Amino acid sequence: MRLLVDTSVWSLAFRKNAPSTLPKIRRLAQALQDGEQVFTTGLILQELIQGFSDHEARDAILERFASLPHVVPDRRDHVAAAALRAQLSADGIRLGTIDALLAQLCLRHQLTLLTTDLVFNRVAELTPLSVARGGQASPMLQSGGAGL
Repeated sequence: MRLLVDTSVWSLAFRKNAPSTLPKIRRLAQALQDGEQVFTTGLILQELIQGFSDHEARDAILERFASLPHVVPDRRDHVAAAALRAQLSADGIRLGTIDALLAQLCLRHQLTLLTTDLVFNRVAELTPLSVARGGQASPMLQSGGAGL
């Protein structure tokens, strides 16, 4: 499976006090352990590092993310994301601009979104968006902390 991991999951995974039993953290750890393709994009990286004021933590995140393939939105993605947001709004679903772009990137690149944001489950009901469910416990997380 090809995963785009949302900021919500990464931020949980990087917290020292986050329980490794959370389904989304287990799913991320399983994907990394199994060698699944895990993607990111600049918006996710930006949101994540903005949440850490500690330079060491920030540098560690940048180092870990350097090996992940990045999907880069182009003009077509922004136009399609705007159309997706309008379509969902007409169906009563409020999706933010960044979330619409993340959904569009998943659709275009055939990525499954791993997120804790429940609005994406509704989006997946109305579009071809694929949203990952929780996963198996991973030995790398069972020793405490995210280990990522």
